[in-house]
Amino acid sequence: MVPLMRMDLNGTVVHGSSDSPNKHRISVFSVLILTLLAMLVVATFLWNVLVLVTILRVRTFHRVPHNLVASMAISDVMVAALVMPLSLVHELNNRHWRLGRVLCHIWISFDVLCCTASIWNVTAIALDRYWSITRHLEYTLKTRKRISNIMILLTWLLSAVISLSPLFGWGENYAEITEKCQVSQEPSYTIFSTFGAFYLPLCVVLFVYWKIYKAAKFRIGSKKTNTITPMPEVIEVKEASHQPQMVFTVRHATVTFQTDGDTWREQKEKRAALMVGILIGVFVLCWIPFFITELISPLCSCDIPPIWKSIFLWLGYSNSFFNPLIYTAFNKNYNNAFRNLFSRQR
Repeated sequence: MVPLMRMDLNGTVVHGSSDSPNKHRISVFSVLILTLLAMLVVATFLWNVLVLVTILRVRTFHRVPHNLVASMAISDVMVAALVMPLSLVHELNNRHWRLGRVLCHIWISFDVLCCTASIWNVTAIALDRYWSITRHLEYTLKTRKRISNIMILLTWLLSAVISLSPLFGWGENYAEITEKCQVSQEPSYTIFSTFGAFYLPLCVVLFVYWKIYKAAKFRIGSKKTNTITPMPEVIEVKEASHQPQMVFTVRHATVTFQTDGDTWREQKEKRAALMVGILIGVFVLCWIPFFITELISPLCSCDIPPIWKSIFLWLGYSNSFFNPLIYTAFNKNYNNAFRNLFSRQR
């Protein structure tokens, strides 16, 4: 009798015999979950590639802030192409790694590199929006271009430092006996990596959105009625000591004007503030469960069920799908560019 395999609801592979009534059975739930994860991988890759192609083809997108969006799309494409497929294989093997030490190190390094870069790119976009809204007179195009390029460089440098540190002896990613391939569980590295990859950018984006909210609230409160009340004063103009004095008196006056609608700039700032708020909110919801467990697990030696580790990990990966979706949904230029791109293909 040839032994056969079946998969239960948790995705565990169980061996049976050809006489078993449940031979070669895979649960419907497992097939559905795996199909959804595979669709998420493909959709994340295609959506971010579409954003990159649009930025490359449209000349008006070859400037700030689209360089930040391109950097974010590159990191998310790498998540979909280099990280998520191997994670799916990892799940199919019941979270056991059977592809060797070298590929394990490559996978974990790209995992940390791309996800960290994606998170910091969201932070860079939030900072750019904050400065463009609150300091639009000082934040000129030249300054904006220079600062955005610096932020992109720092994003990838910091991500590389965090991802490559275990390769130089700061903990170990692979355990051959237990067939485990995971981010280094060294407590010092755990604190460094989680704070550098998530908790620090989290503090930055929350502070930024709080400042954007305060600025927007102040403008809404002050834009409807604006009053200018000059105080009465006497202005004396003397051209020479021997000439008669010329005296002008400004009487007490109050000038009040009211704006009935939003200006073009105010509407643009409102859309930008809303986009940043949703981008930050989705980013926090997607990643905070994973990074809480990543920080607590090595420090307290807690045994978190594998199913929850998988859920939190893939919830974090899904942020790479939502990032371009959110950003382009609030940008009419991208919507028009997408329509033009598809209409030309026809």
